[in-house]
Amino acid sequence: MKKFKFSLDTVLAYKQQVLDALRGEHAAVLAQVREQENVLENVWQHYRDYNAEFCQRKAEGMSILDATLYQNGLRVLEMDIQRETKRLEDLRRQEEIKRQEVVEAKKETSSLEKLKDKKLGQYQKAVQKSEEVLIDEFISSARARASA
Repeated sequence: MKKFKFSLDTVLAYKQQVLDALRGEHAAVLAQVREQENVLENVWQHYRDYNAEFCQRKAEGMSILDATLYQNGLRVLEMDIQRETKRLEDLRRQEEIKRQEVVEAKKETSSLEKLKDKKLGQYQKAVQKSEEVLIDEFISSARARASA
């Protein structure tokens, strides 16, 4: 009997390549999310440090001009926090979209792999049956020769 050949092997290979590519893209977006989380944390830390410095200087006494400069600096940092938070939210949305694409690609690949396994099982059963028929024929012919 001829060797097992799954007719959709090229499709399965293509789907696997697509899945691998999507996993790579998802990993890249996930790395961007982690990096953006660090950026946001650094901006927050800078804001807390600057605010603590402002509170300390205010307690020691400072001019109105210096207080205004600190307040303006805090407003700028608050805008930075808002901007970085929005960027993080955008990246998280992108990551979720990529994750869904990976899940869909995995479903497609899995269904093809299950079909391949099923076809392989059918092929193996057919091979076993043909071998049994061959053995039965051999035994029958051996008995026929022995009795003749």
